Amino acid sequence: MAILSDQDIKKYLKEEKIIIDPLSDEKQIQPSSVDLRIGDEFKEFKIISKPYIDPLDNIDMDTYMTSFHIKKGEPFIIHPGEFTLATTYERIKLPDDIVARVEGRSSMGRLGVTMHVTAGFIDPGFDGKITLEISNIGKMPVALYPGQRVCQIVFETMTTPSLKPYGHEDRDSKYMGQTGPESSKIKLDYDIQK
Repeated sequence: MAILSDQDIKKYLKEEKIIIDPLSDEKQIQPSSVDLRIGDEFKEFKIISKPYIDPLDNIDMDTYMTSFHIKKGEPFIIHPGEFTLATTYERIKLPDDIVARVEGRSSMGRLGVTMHVTAGFIDPGFDGKITLEISNIGKMPVALYPGQRVCQIVFETMTTPSLKPYGHEDRDSKYMGQTGPESSKIKLDYDIQK
């Protein structure tokens, strides 16, 4: 596997092998990644009386969360120790022979804000906005603004195309086509369904 350079990223975007929509400024393209912006939709966990979240419950995980939009120019404040879901402003579409990873931007990390807690890997064939799992591990609240560059996506070529890319009818592609931050759909996992 090889990481795509800016030259290859531009080529793949021009050929529409990779789609980033919208890509409003070529300055977003870095030497080996593309900066992505945060959207205006967020989800936070509610404080509930239930002692824990159980993936085996038949309860929709969305019932544990509150969704809201932030107006352009207004901040979303993430406080120390908080966790929230957000989405990229851009929609990403990958072919069946490219994988991608979402990485935090150094400028955000230096403020103590992580943009993806654990799930930064994007399968070949994925199409949709990327849900960001944001945590503030610092000591100060941090303002995030819709449209702000907060993370970057790195593309890697695969040795061969995937036989069953994300979205294939035989795959468990729970987040295909997502347009906003999605709550966990773990209860749909095949191993939990048994």
